[in-house]
Amino acid sequence: MNDKMSKIGIGTVSLVLVIIGALFSFSFGKNISIGDSILNSLGLKTWSNINTGIHYTIFYSLIFYIPALTLSYKFKGDLGSGLGRIISIVLIAFTLLSSLLIM
Repeated sequence: MNDKMSKIGIGTVSLVLVIIGALFSFSFGKNISIGDSILNSLGLKTWSNINTGIHYTIFYSLIFYIPALTLSYKFKGDLGSGLGRIISIVLIAFTLLSSLLIM
């Protein structure tokens, strides 16, 4: 048995931020994403050409992924910080690589 148990702490927030960022940017079925609804209600554009082109919501999700990555490195011993780090790295890389493919 492992003597050192991970504790819930600030690093745990990294996993929560990644989940919020994913919910913010992903669409489920034919529905628009939660992020699109929030951004539309704030009066911000979600697409570069009305409903086509570059989907800005994906870039807004970086507001969640980058702090998640930072917290996961700073508080490595906290519960969920390792998983939060891995998922945030994958999603940041996916976001940046997909933006390069669009251009």
